[in-house]
Amino acid sequence: MTTILWFKRDLRISDHPALALAAAGEGAVLPLYIVEPEYWALPDTSARQWRFTAECLATLGRDLAALGAPLQVVTGDAIQVLRDLVACHGATRIISLEETGNLWTFRRDLAVGAWARGNGIDWVELPQSGIVRRLRNRDGWAAARDKVMRAPLVATPAALRGLDGMAPCAVPDARDLGMGFDPCHGRQKGGRDLALSTLGGFLTERGRDYRRAMSSPVQGEWACSRLSPYLATGVISPREAAHAAAARKAEVAGARDGWSGSIASFTSRLAWRDHFMQKLEDEPAIEIRCLHSAYETLRPRAPDATRLAAWEKGETGLPFVDACMRFLVHTGWLNFRMRSMLMAVASYHLWLDWRSTGPHLARMFTDYEPGIHWSQCQMQSGTTGMNTIRIYNPVKQGYDQDPTGAFTRKWLPELAGVPDRFLQEPWLWDRADGLLGRKYPAPVVDAKAAGAAARDAVWGVRKGDAFGRESARVIRKHASRKGGAAHVAKGRSLRKSSGKASAGQMSFEF
Repeated sequence: MTTILWFKRDLRISDHPALALAAAGEGAVLPLYIVEPEYWALPDTSARQWRFTAECLATLGRDLAALGAPLQVVTGDAIQVLRDLVACHGATRIISLEETGNLWTFRRDLAVGAWARGNGIDWVELPQSGIVRRLRNRDGWAAARDKVMRAPLVATPAALRGLDGMAPCAVPDARDLGMGFDPCHGRQKGGRDLALSTLGGFLTERGRDYRRAMSSPVQGEWACSRLSPYLATGVISPREAAHAAAARKAEVAGARDGWSGSIASFTSRLAWRDHFMQKLEDEPAIEIRCLHSAYETLRPRAPDATRLAAWEKGETGLPFVDACMRFLVHTGWLNFRMRSMLMAVASYHLWLDWRSTGPHLARMFTDYEPGIHWSQCQMQSGTTGMNTIRIYNPVKQGYDQDPTGAFTRKWLPELAGVPDRFLQEPWLWDRADGLLGRKYPAPVVDAKAAGAAARDAVWGVRKGDAFGRESARVIRKHASRKGGAAHVAKGRSLRKSSGKASAGQMSFEF
C-alpha cells in the first residue's frame, strides 16, 4: 500500500505529525508537493513568495532524500495530479497537515475531499498547530491551544520507505509559472537552515530590545524575530518556536537585562498568531466579506484609481507612509506597526475598501499568512464591529517612529534637501513650491481633515440596536476569551479611542 504524503504549508520534516504517521505505516511513502498554477496566478500571490517557497522546497527535498524518499514536485491541478499518482502507484491513502489558507485553498480542499471520498481514497488531515477545525466557539480555546504548544515535538522518523526508482524533482522558477516581474532585492531567503539560524539569532542576540524596538521600522528590522516567512511556509513549526522560546526563558529567568520581557512578548505574539488564524478557519469568508455587514457599503467597492496607485507606489505625498511602502516593496517585510499604519491610512485617509488594498499588501509580504492578513485588513479598516477604531496620524507616526528622519530620507531621496522640522510635512516648508508636484508629489489628501471625516463616517455606522446585535454575534464567534473579552461583550471597548494602537491589535508580524 502506497501513501501519498502531501506537503502544503508545512515544508519541514521536524515536528510533522503527518510525516510521522506516514512513516509508521506498512507501505511505501511518496512525498509530494503540488505547484498549482491557478493558485500562483491569484491577486494575493507573487513571485517573491514563490521564490521563497522554492528555497524552502530545496531544503525539504534534501531532508526527505536523506530519509530515503525523494520529494516529488509536480505542477498541475491538485485533483488531476493526485488522480494520476493514485493510478500510477496504486495509492490508497493521502496524509497531510491541515491548511488554513486563503479562500481558494479552502475550496480546493473541499473539492479534493469530495474526489477522495468518491474514489475510495482515505485522506487523513492532521492539525499542525493550535488551530482547531470545526470549532464550535472560543470557550476554552486559548487553554487548549497552549496545551498543544507545550506538548512534546513530534519525533522525526529515522527513515522512510520510498518508492523504487523515484528521483528528486526540479523546482520550477517563477518565470516557468508565468509570474510577473517582481524585483525584491532585500527579500529574506528561504530554507530550514536559515529558519533555525534566524530563530537562534533572535533568542540569543537580536531580541534583547524586542519589546522596545518592535514599533520602529528602523530598529525593528533587526530586533524583530523575522520568523514570519518561515512560519508562513511551515519550514519551522509554531511549536518549535514556542519550545525554543520557553527554553531561552528558563535560561534568562531572574536576569534584569530585558530578555525575560522580550521573550514573554514574543511568546504572546505566537499565541496571537494562532488567535487570528483561528478566525479565518472559523469563517473563510473573512477574505471577501466584512465581519460586520453594516460596513459592506461604507466605502466604494470600485476604488479611486489615482489614490490606489499612489498608495501602492509610495507616492501619496505623505512621506512616512511612502517610505514604509517603498521599503516593503523592496524587502518584502515591514514591522507590525507600520503594516497597520499602511492599511489604516489606505482605509481611512484615502477611503479605499480593504478588498482593493489587501491584495497589494498580500503580494508584497513575503510572509503572507492569509489567516492573519485578512483579519488584520478588516481590523485596521474598522469593519469588524467589535474592535476599537484606530486611525493613525501618519505625520505623527513619522516623527515618533523615525525621529532622526534617517528611514524617511533613505527611501525618499527626493526629500534630501528638506529641513528636519519639515521632513514629515514638506508642504509647510517655504521652499516647497520647487519640490511638490515636481520631484515629490503633493499630498493626495489633507491627512487631518480626511482622518476626521473617516472617524465620523465609521462611528456613524455604530448606532442602533441592530448593529449591537450583530456585533454580539461576531464577538461570540471570534473574540478572544482572555483579558477584556467580557468588556467587549458589554460594548465598552466600542467607545472612541485616542488613536493609540495596542500591540495585540497589530500582530501582522512578530
